[in-house]
Amino acid sequence: MDIYVVMKQTFDTEEKIIIEDGKVSEDGVQYVINPYDEYAVEEAIQKRDERGGSVHVISVGPDRTSEALRTALAMGADEAVLISDERIGSDENTISKVLASYLGSQKFDLILGGYFSVDNGAGQVAIRLAQLLDIPHVGSITKLDISEDKAKADRDAEGDLEQVEVTLPAVFTAQQGLNEPRYPSLPGIMKAKRKPLKQLTLDDLDIEETELSPKTARTALSLPPQKEAGQILKGETADQVKELVEKLRHDEKVL
Repeated sequence: MDIYVVMKQTFDTEEKIIIEDGKVSEDGVQYVINPYDEYAVEEAIQKRDERGGSVHVISVGPDRTSEALRTALAMGADEAVLISDERIGSDENTISKVLASYLGSQKFDLILGGYFSVDNGAGQVAIRLAQLLDIPHVGSITKLDISEDKAKADRDAEGDLEQVEVTLPAVFTAQQGLNEPRYPSLPGIMKAKRKPLKQLTLDDLDIEETELSPKTARTALSLPPQKEAGQILKGETADQVKELVEKLRHDEKVL
């Protein structure tokens, strides 16, 4: 099988977010593979090991994204592709068009990605990519079985389980629980240094800069308000309800 994993480099989820001059400060920040994309990489490696073939990881981002791709190679992926160009914006419409431009010229049976990225949480790239490539999309999967040219997937439907069967090729996005991503081993890290990592720009793709107009724009960026200490109401239930209603009406002004 030819398996592609679309992945993103994001902030380490343990990092403290600092906003300076209307932007998230990147000073001293540790970057990692988007956690949901790690499930996709792991699933791709397992499917390749079961059925043969190759795992290609691909990302659109700045040069530092190569670190995340090298980590995926150390996990066991066979080849990496980084599309990096200052003319490429960061909104999901743009990224999906760039990915579709590259993947449209490749042979693939399966495309995997994360359910969403933990930095902006939009979860649109894979859906848009599937539409551009005119192939099925199944989101938030927790199980994936491949048989011939068919795939059966369990997907998390907001707490319920939905079972879906589609014809390959198709795009799947990984939800927590799909597998347990492996840690790169020392031999894997050493091997990753010798695996191909191809870097492309917009000039290498069959797409014009004019096609990459963003569909979304950030108008403001701010941190959530500080959480205040909670309050435990005491006394009889009826008294607690009465006190709660009074607080919601007069203190919080939501009633």
